[in-house]
Amino acid sequence: MTHRWGFTKGDLRERAGDRSYERGLGYLDAVSRLEIGDVAINATVDGTDRYQVELTAGEAGDGPGLTGWCNCPYGLDGNFCKHCVAVGLAVLGQAESLPRQRAAARRRTEVLDTWLESRSREELLTLVRQQLAEDHDLRRRLELRAATAGEDTGIVRERVLNLLDTSPFARYGYVEYADAHAYGQQAAEAVTALRALAASGRAAVAVEVAREALAALGRTYGEIDDSDGLLGEVATGLAEAHLEACRASRPDPVETADWLVNHLLDEANDVTGIDLFDYQEVLGEPGLARARELVVAAWRAEPKGWAEKYLMERLLKADGGSVDEVITIHAADLAPNGHTHLVIAKELQAAGRPADALKWAERGLRETEAEWGPDGELVAFVCARYARTGRLADVVTIRRDLLRARPSLAAYQNLRTAAHAADAWDGAERTSALEVLRAAAQPKKGRWYGGSVLVDALMDEGDLDAAWQAAAEGYADQQQWLALADRIREHRPADALTVYLRWIEPLRKQTGDATYERMTELLLSARACHRALGTEDEFATYLATLRADQKRKRKLMTMLDQHEL
Repeated sequence: MTHRWGFTKGDLRERAGDRSYERGLGYLDAVSRLEIGDVAINATVDGTDRYQVELTAGEAGDGPGLTGWCNCPYGLDGNFCKHCVAVGLAVLGQAESLPRQRAAARRRTEVLDTWLESRSREELLTLVRQQLAEDHDLRRRLELRAATAGEDTGIVRERVLNLLDTSPFARYGYVEYADAHAYGQQAAEAVTALRALAASGRAAVAVEVAREALAALGRTYGEIDDSDGLLGEVATGLAEAHLEACRASRPDPVETADWLVNHLLDEANDVTGIDLFDYQEVLGEPGLARARELVVAAWRAEPKGWAEKYLMERLLKADGGSVDEVITIHAADLAPNGHTHLVIAKELQAAGRPADALKWAERGLRETEAEWGPDGELVAFVCARYARTGRLADVVTIRRDLLRARPSLAAYQNLRTAAHAADAWDGAERTSALEVLRAAAQPKKGRWYGGSVLVDALMDEGDLDAAWQAAAEGYADQQQWLALADRIREHRPADALTVYLRWIEPLRKQTGDATYERMTELLLSARACHRALGTEDEFATYLATLRADQKRKRKLMTMLDQHEL
C-alpha cells in the first residue's frame, strides 16, 4: 500500500537493491531525530559513525520518484544506502501519523508567514540584521546582490572571485566529494551575480569579470571531486554568462578573438565547454579572421597538442575543409593504441569512402604498440566490416590474436562469439582458448585476490564442473569460490556448504558492520545447504556454537536475530 509520502517497502528495495535493503533492516533501531516535513524527511542514523539522511518523494502517483541523500561513504558516492532504507522504514512505521505530521509542518510554515507579514519594516530590518550577524553565508549573498545593484564594480569582482575560492572547502588541499556540493552551491552564485551585473547595464564589466572567473575555475577544477557534475554546470553557466555579456556589450572583436583562442588552447579551461563558433556574431569577420590566424599558427607550432588539433579540426569543418585536410591534422599525431586511426576511418566512412576507411582501420591494428594493445572500438570497427563481407575466419583470427596478447573474459567472449558465427568454436578453438587462459594464470592455493580468467570463463559458459575443478587446482580467489558456490548450491549443496563454512571461519576473529553482514549472508547460505541436505539439526548445533563464541558482539547477535538465525 502506498502512503502519503508516495513510497512503499517495495520502492525502498527497488531503489536500494536487495543487499542494501537487507542491511537497512538492521539499522531501524539506529534511526533518531526523525523529522517529517511537508517537503523532505530528515533523520540521524547511528552506524560506524553518525550519519545525516534526507529523503524526498512525491505524492502517490503524482510526484517525483523516491530520492535519498546520506553523508556516509557509500551514500556520498550517489547510492541509496542502507541508512536511507532504515529512515524509509522508520517513516513507514509511522504511516498512520504521517498526514498529521505533514499538516503540522504546513501549519508551522503558514504561522511563520503570517507573523512575518504582520511585522513592520523596522522590525523586519532588525531581524535581518541579527541574522546577518550570525549567518556569514547569507551576509555574503546579500552583499553580492547589493553590489550588483550598485555602482561599485570592484566589490562585485572581489565577491565573484571569492565565491570561486576553494580554500575554505579544501581541508587537505583538495575539495573532496563530501565538500564539493557545498562549494558548488556557493560557486553557482557567481553565475547569478554576473548575469545580474550585465542586466544592470554593465555588460562590459561583466565580460571582464567573467573572464577572470572562468580562469579561476579552470585553475582549481582539477583539485575538486566533481563526481556529480555540479561544478561542470557552474563552468557552463559562467561561459554562458560571458557570451551573453559579450552579445550585449559588443567588445572589440580582434581582442575578443585573442582571448578566446588563448583560453581554448589552455587545456586547464576545457571544463568551460566554450565553442569558438558560438561567438561568430560577436566576432564578425575581423574577429573570425584573427581567430583563424591564431589557430593555424598554434597548430603548426604544436601539431600534436590536443587543444591545437581540436581547434584546427573545428576550424576546417566550419570553413568546409576537405576530409583529407582533416585527416592531415589527425595523422600528425597517431595514438599508440590505434584510436586516431579509428577517428580517421570514421571520417572517411562518413565521407562515403568505406574502402579507405577500412585501410586506415587495418593499419591501426598493424601499428598498435604491444604495450598498449589495440583500441577496442577500432577492433570492433574492423571486425564488423569483415563480418559484413563474409570474412568470418579473419574475424576469428583477430579475436584469437587479441586473446593471446591480452587474456581477459571479454576477449574470450568475443572470440567465442566470432568462432560460433564461423562454425568453428566447438572443438579445437575452444580447447586452445582455454589453454591460453590456463597458461595466463599460475595456480595458487588459498588465493584471496586476483582469481583467474579461466574460472570466470568456465562459469560464464555454465561449465560448472570444469570451473570447480579449476578452482580446486588453485585458480580461484575468494569471490570466485563464493560465486561458484552460489551457482552449484541447488544441485551440489554439500560442495557449496564447504565453501561457505571455509569463509565463515576467518570472520570470527574480525569486527565491524561489514564483517557482521558478510557473516550473516554466509550463514544464510549455509543454512540453505543444510536444508537441501536434510541436516538442519547439524546446522543448529553449528550455529549455537558460533553464537556462544561470538556472543559479545552485540551488533552481530542483533543481525542474526533479525534473520532468525
